[in-house]
Formats: sequence, C-alpha cells, structure tokens
Amino acid sequence: MEPRPYRTEPVSFTRRGGRLTERQQGAWDTMSTTYVLEVPRHGTNTSIDPSYVLDIPATYARTAPLVLEIGSGRGEALVHAAAAHPELDFLGLEVYVPGVAQTLVTMRHTGVTNVRLMIVNAAEALSTMLPPGSVRELRVWFPDPWHKTRHHKRRLVTPEFAALAARVLEPGGTWRLATDWEDYAEQIRSVVAASPDFDGGDWSPRFEGRPQTRFEGKGLDVGRTIRDVAAVRRAP
Repeated sequence: MEPRPYRTEPVSFTRRGGRLTERQQGAWDTMSTTYVLEVPRHGTNTSIDPSYVLDIPATYARTAPLVLEIGSGRGEALVHAAAAHPELDFLGLEVYVPGVAQTLVTMRHTGVTNVRLMIVNAAEALSTMLPPGSVRELRVWFPDPWHKTRHHKRRLVTPEFAALAARVLEPGGTWRLATDWEDYAEQIRSVVAASPDFDGGDWSPRFEGRPQTRFEGKGLDVGRTIRDVAAVRRAP
C-alpha cells in the first residue's frame, strides 16, 4: 500500500516564490548543490516522501550535535549561530526560496560550511524525515502568528506539533521559541507547559544566541513585546 502523506491538516505557512536578485542567483548557482538538500517528494513541492530518512552524519560528513531551525527566513539567526559554533551542525527549514538564496549569500560572505537548508514542510520533516532523538536543539523564531481568528488553526505550535518536537529532540535537548504576537505567545507557553514531554514552558530571558533580525526590529519599532519560551526534553 502506498504510504499516506503527513499533510492532512492545514499547513502553517504560505508558499511564496519571488525573483532572485543577481547576488542571490549567483549564490544559488554555485552553492545550492552542496548546501540545499533535495528530498524525494510525495505530492506538493514542499512535501517529503514518508519513507525518506535523512542520514545526518553523511549529510555533514561528520558526527556532531544538530541544531534545527524552523522558518529560517533569510538566514540571519541561522548563519550567525553557525559562525559562532563551528563545532555544531545546523539545519534550516524554509519554504521561501529567496530567503534560502539569501542565506546562501550570507554563508558565502561569512565562510560558514556547517549549515544545510531544506525547502520542506517542517511538520513532515519532524514526523518522518529526522530520526528520533537526532536533534540537540530546536529553534522556532517568530513563527507566522496567523493573527485572524479564523486562521489560528494554521499556527505551527500546537499540542500535536509539541509531540513532533519531542520525537526529534534528544533527552535533555532544548526547544527554544520566540514571538512578538502576544496571544500567540500565550498559546505557545500553554502548549509547551502542558506537554508531558517537556520541562519548562515559562517566559525565558531573551536567548543571547539569537541576533536581532530585521523582522524582530520591526516588531520592536511598533511597540510589540518579544516573548521567549524555552523547555527541555524529558527522558522518555
């Protein structure tokens, strides 16, 4: 029997394309073969064949702790962290192709090589593609708030997603989140605190390893409060 795709619920993102700048196109042409990982699809162009499992040591040609960032955008936080921690491997999941291309531009400028990128639905990646317990740290910075009430069902952080986060995090691994949308922050805190798989879930100090991105700066400029939440994966 053909495996069923994970995606049976509304996705938490809108797939956006867009033209690449000359610099982005140049970085894509020279770097994407190495740093943007292709996966077998199962329907849409962000889907993942449920039978596919990422071979992490082969991907990075070494064995090192893996940090996963969901919604890595233009790569500001991802590349900053990778440059600061060459002993770690970083994987960014992003569906916005110009954002992925801009990440390559920044990687080329800083010279980092411990980053890989994938254009995939994050829920599918956590559900089947990543081996259980394979992630040291999971970072979700400023997920789409889907601020209209009728769109709240599209929000990424739900009890079901918390279970997927627990699946991929190693015992003692950390789940870090940040948002500038207050009601979503309350939802995130409630979901994480209620999960039987995590300790924590209260407001946390701003994570010092996250640089202030342009997106975060815009929120601060209009008076929004940045909320951080962190939790640690319990031993099964």
